[in-house]
Amino acid sequence: MRKPNQVKTNPFPYSHTNKRYYTIDHYFRKKYGKKVAKVPLNAGFTCPNRDGTKSVGGCAFCSSLGSGDSIPAFFDTLSRQYEEGLGRMRQKWPDCLGFAYFQSYTNTYAPLETLQAIYDPFFARDDVQGVCIATRADCLSEEIVAYLAERAKQKEVWIELGLQSVHDKTMDALNRAHDSAIVFQWIERLKRTPIKTCVHLINSLPGESEDDMLESARQVAAARPDAIKIHMLHIVKNSKMGADFVHHPFALLSRQAYVDVVVRQLECLPADMIVERLTGDAIQSELIAPEWTLKKTIVLNAIDQRMVEWDTWQGKNHTYV
Repeated sequence: MRKPNQVKTNPFPYSHTNKRYYTIDHYFRKKYGKKVAKVPLNAGFTCPNRDGTKSVGGCAFCSSLGSGDSIPAFFDTLSRQYEEGLGRMRQKWPDCLGFAYFQSYTNTYAPLETLQAIYDPFFARDDVQGVCIATRADCLSEEIVAYLAERAKQKEVWIELGLQSVHDKTMDALNRAHDSAIVFQWIERLKRTPIKTCVHLINSLPGESEDDMLESARQVAAARPDAIKIHMLHIVKNSKMGADFVHHPFALLSRQAYVDVVVRQLECLPADMIVERLTGDAIQSELIAPEWTLKKTIVLNAIDQRMVEWDTWQGKNHTYV
């Protein structure tokens, strides 16, 4: 019997800490030998479900800043955004390397010439190790992918695809204006290039059960992107969902329920799928609910604790085919 003061050995191979899942920090440290910080940027894009091409109003959960609420220099030039952002990161990690992370809105929603003018200066910068581009699957094209695949020969390139849920009923309610199938189609297409892929899931979307959330993770596991992001639904001001929630609130996962769902999701993922995040960022003054998401360290520590309590790890229940 294990003595009370003994610490269980971490059984997970893709870790240099106590984490029982494959963190992006572990990936970057193995590849670059030090901390890498992703600097969020706003390049001034919009989305096809905001400008009327497909819909208006944007995704129901998204704020007016298109998920760029954490970018302090939101309206500065891109070079200034990057330099100020990297400077802030280096106050915490003095020798960290930088990645340019185009986060706000849909960052491939423009003609190729426009994209080249935005991205090429970052591929040319010595203080940029790689470029990460957040976008919608319905705003990719063979031409854009060919361009980014060529640039990926110079520096690491990531495309981050917002999926949120595999359940199309949920997608419709969120005003995503595309189905889940197109996301998986582009994951398969991008595997034939040097571009790396990350898929984004949100837990506690309206109408979804915990089994629904687990099914989303299972389908992402089967698709095998390079990485995944998971976080709790944020009800924020200046969003359609936020306005509706004030008048018609619905049940949200508690912190412990969220932790348990995430652990079950991690169990079904491949062990070598990078986990970029298990919590999200929301500005305190803009967050309506749930308030417990503001305490990110507590949430992450609770996930670590639960994995030890259950003696589990990422990939424990994944079926390899």
